[in-house]
Amino acid sequence: MKKRGVSFLSNVRIARRLWGQFSNAAFRTLRELTDRYSLSVAAGDLQLMNGRWYVTHSGLLQLASRRGCRGIETSLQDRSSDAIAGRWVFKATVFKSTTSRGFVGYGDADPTNVSSMVRGAEMRVAETRAVNRALRKAYGIGLCSVEELGSLSGSTSPARELNSAMKQQSENGSNNGQPRLRDKLCLLIRQYNLDPNLVKAYAADFCGTEKLSGASREMVEAFINQLSKSAKENRDSLICKLNSYAQTQEVNS
Repeated sequence: MKKRGVSFLSNVRIARRLWGQFSNAAFRTLRELTDRYSLSVAAGDLQLMNGRWYVTHSGLLQLASRRGCRGIETSLQDRSSDAIAGRWVFKATVFKSTTSRGFVGYGDADPTNVSSMVRGAEMRVAETRAVNRALRKAYGIGLCSVEELGSLSGSTSPARELNSAMKQQSENGSNNGQPRLRDKLCLLIRQYNLDPNLVKAYAADFCGTEKLSGASREMVEAFINQLSKSAKENRDSLICKLNSYAQTQEVNS
């Protein structure tokens, strides 16, 4: 099994920077998730909403990789799906080893139980939910995943207005001919074909501010560097991470 060095204290420190103080129960759960599964807050494996932890699709995939998962099969359930209504049902089977009989999970999605940010992509959401449920069964994770959530209410979500916030950063401009941070970010979004709204949510989350106008120039610059590195090294993993913010964005719509 591949080892992954994740520090519980580091997880706590980053979680508190992102979401503030949290309950003793959430504290204990985070310790278990760190010690047992090596899930990382910094890597986007976990999200804290309404005082409860949720695992992300990217976090589950990384866990499966570390545990030597041998494969994942998905299949559309034609009899339960309705293309006209936009309702899709998938079955996913996770094989932990070459001799595994497989762990099965089902996922469904339709316009009534997905975020407005992913309307029109219900088929993809259904498959992701099925994979997440199968992975959670296979590796004994009782937490619900972010992507399995339908409609959220009352959760604290990141700010969405990145552009206006970036404009308020008076130090973003430079007198030495270097491009402004906002321009750098827009270039990254275009270059790697990223969803700008999800990038906004990720940026606010990373900076630990409800609104990015309250973030320091150093934090914004650190985020841009992190985004650039993630996009270059593993764009697919970055997309999975960004998708974990899709449900949260619905609260702000």
